[in-house]
Amino acid sequence: MAFNLQVFKTRALTAIIFAAVMLAGLLINHWTFLLLFSVIHFGCWFEYQKLVGLIDKSYLDITPFHKYGVMLAGYGFMLWILNKAYVIAGFQLHEIGWWLLLVVAIALPVTEVLFGKKNGARSMGYSVLGLLYISLSWALMMDIRNSGMAFKGDFLLLDLGWGIPIVIIASIWINDTMAYIVGSFIGKTPFSKISPKKTWEGTIGGAILAIATVSLVGHYCFNYNFSLCIGIAAIAAIVGTIGDLLESKLKRMANVKDSGSIMPGHGGFLDRFDSLLLATPFVWLYLKLFL
Repeated sequence: MAFNLQVFKTRALTAIIFAAVMLAGLLINHWTFLLLFSVIHFGCWFEYQKLVGLIDKSYLDITPFHKYGVMLAGYGFMLWILNKAYVIAGFQLHEIGWWLLLVVAIALPVTEVLFGKKNGARSMGYSVLGLLYISLSWALMMDIRNSGMAFKGDFLLLDLGWGIPIVIIASIWINDTMAYIVGSFIGKTPFSKISPKKTWEGTIGGAILAIATVSLVGHYCFNYNFSLCIGIAAIAAIVGTIGDLLESKLKRMANVKDSGSIMPGHGGFLDRFDSLLLATPFVWLYLKLFL
């Protein structure tokens, strides 16, 4: 493929802006972290509903309350996960999240029965899968961040909650980059029909280099123990690759190249966060069970 300078400039500029926004949201404080993943949460939901509608036309007939209510229910779960650092005008966001989740969870099935069209059960099934795929993942990401924050009463003393999320995201980005580079040089064996450009050599090489890089940098630069970094990097590399294939399968079924166009040259929210969506719950489980 011939080199296209304009395409390269567009992709490079988008990548720089994307990286800057991500780092600002991740590192400034717990509020910017919540804002960042709130935007990502709703962005992923809009694209997921679009893809499902292309795969199964009956999903396009869901009521507006169903369409937006399921997003709000998922966001309510995200807020419910939050800790006492998230307070606005004296109101705990986790309490607001609980009531939002409860109200929508009760009203949505009732509304679907009364006003929904045929295939309502199937449409609800797609929405439940979306809650597990999107909202659960980002809620658990918030919980991972919460676990690194120290408190005295309602006042935040030490906020190192960004540490583990950074390790997860860095593992995925390094794995993707190294897999591409290794695959470009020595990749010969196709990895999956779903994603023909992936090779076994690139996938294995990317995972090994991601684990090695994250473990060494995490230990010597941030004083994390090796087992923590190795476990997170391995999960991110393996499960993240499966997440990428899952989203590629959805796009194939919907017959689209990208899930969205929010980031010129890079696709949409699901294109950027497909690996992180699937890896996050498994990292959360690893942290809770073994650390």
